Amino acid sequence: MSFKRLLGKFLVWRIRHLSTRNFVIMVGGLVGVVGGIAAVTLKSAVHFIQELIKHIDVDYSYLFFPVFGIVVTALIARYMFREQLGHGITSILFYISKKSSIIHRNKMFSRMITSGITVGCGGSVGLEAPIVVTGSAIGSNIGRLMHLNYKQRTLMIGCGAAAAISGIFNSPVAGVIFSIEVILTDVTIAAFIPLLIASVLGSLISMLLLGKDVLFSFELTDPFSAADFPFYLLLGAICGLVSVYFSRTTLWTEKIIGKVKSVFPRAIIGGLALTAVIFVLAPLYGEGYDSIKLLLQGRVQEIVSSSALFSRFQDPWFIVVFGLAIILMKPIATGLTIGAGGNGGIFAPSLFIGGITGFVFSQTNNLLGLNQGLSISNFTLVGMCGVMSGVLHAPLTAIFLIAEITSGYTLFLPLMLVSAVAYSTNSYFEKYSFYTAKLIKSGDLIPSHDKDKQVLSLISIEKMIERDLLTIHPSQTLEDLVSLIKKSRRNIFPVVNENDELKGIITLDDVREIMFNSDSQKSLIAESLMHRPPETVQSDEKMSEVMAKFEKTGAWNLPVIDHGKYVGIVSKSRIFNAYRTKLRRQNKE
Repeated sequence: MSFKRLLGKFLVWRIRHLSTRNFVIMVGGLVGVVGGIAAVTLKSAVHFIQELIKHIDVDYSYLFFPVFGIVVTALIARYMFREQLGHGITSILFYISKKSSIIHRNKMFSRMITSGITVGCGGSVGLEAPIVVTGSAIGSNIGRLMHLNYKQRTLMIGCGAAAAISGIFNSPVAGVIFSIEVILTDVTIAAFIPLLIASVLGSLISMLLLGKDVLFSFELTDPFSAADFPFYLLLGAICGLVSVYFSRTTLWTEKIIGKVKSVFPRAIIGGLALTAVIFVLAPLYGEGYDSIKLLLQGRVQEIVSSSALFSRFQDPWFIVVFGLAIILMKPIATGLTIGAGGNGGIFAPSLFIGGITGFVFSQTNNLLGLNQGLSISNFTLVGMCGVMSGVLHAPLTAIFLIAEITSGYTLFLPLMLVSAVAYSTNSYFEKYSFYTAKLIKSGDLIPSHDKDKQVLSLISIEKMIERDLLTIHPSQTLEDLVSLIKKSRRNIFPVVNENDELKGIITLDDVREIMFNSDSQKSLIAESLMHRPPETVQSDEKMSEVMAKFEKTGAWNLPVIDHGKYVGIVSKSRIFNAYRTKLRRQNKE
């Protein structure tokens, strides 16, 4: 028996014996298991590549591999998967907003392969975004396989994202909250159950297959002091500013390197530039979690000694300057990696730069002797939370992620404070998050609070065009127009020449008083009766732009012109009918 027939029988059985709610929960659990396996597979593959590189006994060999990884990734993406990589989570939001939550099947494995090569070879990015894309694609395609509707497929995308984060960090609560804050911006209470189950199963799979070998973890050693609250408050503001710098500099660097249009030269130029940055600042090699662990363990000198140019410098103030240089250059390294054609995310870089920010802040305070001494490890961890909160606009995710990877809630109060202040500071300069800003500006993503625009964005102008209107040539007479009026059920008559160019519009109101005058019928031509439309639209325009034209002109009908040719008419009343239908369907789902 074929798989399709077997699946068909199962779906018929489930309709008879399972409620939709319970079935969605079951599918969410399946997505969680597969997403957890994907997270473990990617982490293991990257670890394998990194171990291979470590055993290559050649001086400065680590400088060669980032270029190699970026070039190979760019070529695989271009010629094998035929896709443009970019920022994965941004693409997921686009698929949810514009593609009915239908994600291409190849994304279930393409991002794992390309990110594994990029990060394994030392690209200055993280694994989290690619594994979220993988988990989301798994959720979307399992949802389609099970004949789930748009809202249910979107929920499965969230389940896949939650399982991926949970599996890679062993942090089930952060996985659920990340999915709600970043992926599913409009979620109901009923959706929590599938998300929770998917996240828990993703974490369990990781624990069973990897044990404690998660991406990043740390046991707290220093107690929390309430007297440090003013310093945490200041750190929050600094983290907010650093997150603004990180976002803008990363995007600027991507834009600069993106000016090289050819794939191979761009990969070579970007890779060599990244190599130069890593040669000066070795901690920028890879994700950066190893450097953060050294900071947390008090082995700060080892971070500096990893750079060949500065291995002899051990002065505490030089280490602070070295940390500042890392903060300034990490966004450039990340932008070069992604812009040149590598695959990875800004999740890990934001955590890395946040940790360095927390270290520099606390170390500077301790060297100046402003108080009895701040905990380097505590401020490093809280700094990670602050910058991540600002960049992702996901304060709750940042709080619970750091709380879970430290295996306790000792730092919960400062995490809450720094996350809130950093988020507020970043929001003052950046209205939208790193992932959503570009999509919202282009109109491809509508903020969750604007329900009207969300529904309108689902309506295609192409499907709203009315093409059955009878047209008249500019030189034809009123008598010819009257003949058309007798045949037509509409009161609009586009005036179109032999080249299909729209010259004007005639409405029934324009000729009502003279249409039965025999002299006028013979003497008046269409060109003298028509009027210019107040505005025109194109079939590929966004619905928000079209509605703005209707609002501005006060018109109820506007002609559609593509490449100078008349296509048809779009009416406000038909759009409103489609809007009501979409709204009822969404509420029903």
